[in-house]
Amino acid sequence: MAEIPNPIVLQRADPYVIRYKGTYYFTGSYPAFDRIALRKASRLEDLQRAEEVVIWEKHETGPMSHLIWAPELHRIQNKWYIYFGAAPNDGQSDDTFNHRIFCLENEAEDPTTGTWVERGKVETGMDTFSLDATSFELNGSQYLVWGQQDLDIPGHSNLYIARMENPWTLATSPVMLAKPEYDWECIRFKVCEGPAVITHDGHIYITYSASGTGPEYAMGMLTADLDADLLDAASWSKSPKPVFTTNAEAHMYGPGHNSFTKAEDGVTDVMVYHVRNYTEIVGDPLYEPNRQACAKTISWGPEGPIFGKPEAMSRWTPTTTEVLPPDGSHE
Repeated sequence: MAEIPNPIVLQRADPYVIRYKGTYYFTGSYPAFDRIALRKASRLEDLQRAEEVVIWEKHETGPMSHLIWAPELHRIQNKWYIYFGAAPNDGQSDDTFNHRIFCLENEAEDPTTGTWVERGKVETGMDTFSLDATSFELNGSQYLVWGQQDLDIPGHSNLYIARMENPWTLATSPVMLAKPEYDWECIRFKVCEGPAVITHDGHIYITYSASGTGPEYAMGMLTADLDADLLDAASWSKSPKPVFTTNAEAHMYGPGHNSFTKAEDGVTDVMVYHVRNYTEIVGDPLYEPNRQACAKTISWGPEGPIFGKPEAMSRWTPTTTEVLPPDGSHE
């Protein structure tokens, strides 16, 4: 199939795409970290031109008032849910931001319409920095996977899994699946975050991102059998090497925080991820807006998904830190 033109959306880090009844729905971190917005299109390459609909804005004060990060859109039990990270302030505790995971619900068929209801904080049983929740259904059970800090483990976040009672309530205690331990997971920061789930040929895979958010950012992967006990950490094996990394020859740096969707044929698997195409960051990296949302098809081999390398941008990208309007228009 033809190569997907990239970026699919400008200046949207932590991109999440879901295809539902022939329509692609997109969300990601808004550069000001103050809102959650959705856009939809029938083709991935049309998402940049699509109208961006703001469906929720941060509170003036309280636990959902700062740094709205990495929203994900999920279809669960015929309703829409958005998981996102939010903090009560811009500060840090225990050398880490103060995020917790929150959930929104919408009963409309089209998530860009209807009413979004706040279902509140997802209580994980640990009152520490937590973010990047994703959800999947398997064999009649709904699961949540997310990143969270354990103050007894060096680093900022590990990966956990739990079975869910409903889309905003856990039914089981968290089980840690991965922590930053390999050298490539501990560059500048010790981080395992941004999990994404895909299944294929009797196996389930969780990709995740590790290290700081510069060129060192890279993706790792966990693997389990579909019929295994997913709440048993021993069911999962962890790749000792990253599976998707910087491609300096193509000027594609720090790819990660991915999601998975299907191509228009409904069969071919597509990975959506963010990446920068330069390394000289002006100002605070947290607010540098030019992590671009890109997509590429993936193939499969005996060992699982084959991600290849991030290929060079085929569309215009900004070279300044000016935040563009949603349609990406520029002089």
